[in-house]
Amino acid sequence: MALELDQTAPPSCSLTHDIVRWISQEYHDMNGSSIQTLESPPTATEFAQLVHISRPVIIKGFQIPALKRWTDNYLQTKLQDQLISVAITPNGQADAIAAGPGGMLFFVEPFIEKFSMEKLLEQLNAEQDSDNLSASYLQSQNGNMYSSRFFESPNDDSSEFGALREDVPSNIPWVTEALGRNPDAVNLWIGNSKSITSIHSDPYENIYTVIRGSKHFTLLPPCEGWCLQERMYPHAVYDHTDNSNALRVVPSSDTPQVRWSSVINPDLPGSLPPEAHPLHVTLEAGDTLYLPVGWWHYVQQSGPTTIALNWWYDAEVRGMNWIWLSLLRGSGDVPSGNDETNIR
Repeated sequence: MALELDQTAPPSCSLTHDIVRWISQEYHDMNGSSIQTLESPPTATEFAQLVHISRPVIIKGFQIPALKRWTDNYLQTKLQDQLISVAITPNGQADAIAAGPGGMLFFVEPFIEKFSMEKLLEQLNAEQDSDNLSASYLQSQNGNMYSSRFFESPNDDSSEFGALREDVPSNIPWVTEALGRNPDAVNLWIGNSKSITSIHSDPYENIYTVIRGSKHFTLLPPCEGWCLQERMYPHAVYDHTDNSNALRVVPSSDTPQVRWSSVINPDLPGSLPPEAHPLHVTLEAGDTLYLPVGWWHYVQQSGPTTIALNWWYDAEVRGMNWIWLSLLRGSGDVPSGNDETNIR
C-alpha cells in the first residue's frame, strides 16, 4: 500500500528553524557527502543493514535480461501495436509546478496519450533535436510493469508491458528477503534529455536500475526537506487547446490541493540555502541506486533514449522511523504557493 507522510498533527509538533538546521548540520558532519558503491549486489543481511543506515548506495552487477535485450528493435518487436500510456508536457516536467490561468501557480500533471512503442521511440529521437516539440516521457508510476496485485493473483494484473515481463523480475530476492515483503510496484521509465522529474520524496524503499542511457540524481536527506520550501498548490492538468496541438494548463475543479516543493531546479545557483548539502549521483547503464524512504530527489537524464526500471517497496511504519520522517517534513500549516511573499 502507498502511504503518505502524516500531515494531521497539530502545528505545535513542527520543529523550529534553528532545530532543523542543527539536525541538518549534525547529520552532514557525521555522514559527509560520500556515497558508498558496492561492486556486487548485497546479501539480504547486508541490504537490511543498508536500510537501517538509510543512506543512498550505488550497486554494481545487478544483472537482469533487459540489460542485454532492450534495443529499439527488440522493444518494437515484442510490443508490436500494443498501446502504451505516455506523459506529454510542453517542457518535459510532468508532475511539477507551472504557471496557469492568470499567472497562478499550479501543480500540473501531464496530458496522457496512448500510442505504440515504435511511435514513442520515434518521438523521443525527434524531440531530442527540436526545441519546438513537446516532450514525451513514459513515467506512469502506477506499477505499469507489475503492481501489488501480481503477487496476489498474477492473472489479474494486466500490463501494457506484459510482453516484456520475461525480461524483468517481479521482485529482487535480496530486497524481498531483507524487508519481508514483495514490491508495491515495479515501474518502467523511458524518456530523453528533455525528461525531468521535479524534486520530491517517496514513502518507499526504492531500487532504481538504469537499462540504457544515463540518469543524473540530485539528492537531499530527509533532514533537509526544510531547504525545499514546500507549499500548497491547486491541482491542474495539461490538455490540448481547441483545434491545436499546443498544451495548456487546465485547473481541476474537484481535486485537493497538492503539497509540493517550490524549488523548481535545485541545481541552479541560489535555489537552495547555503546550509543545504545536496549529493550528486550519475547512473550509467547497469548501475543500480538504492534510494531510501524519505530522501528527496531531482532526476535528469541524457541520451536520445534513456530507459530505467524501479522497484518500490513499502516503507516500514512500525517503530520510530516513520514518525521521525513526518516530524522532519513538518506537520504545521503549509503556506500557499500563490501568496505574493512565497512566489519565487
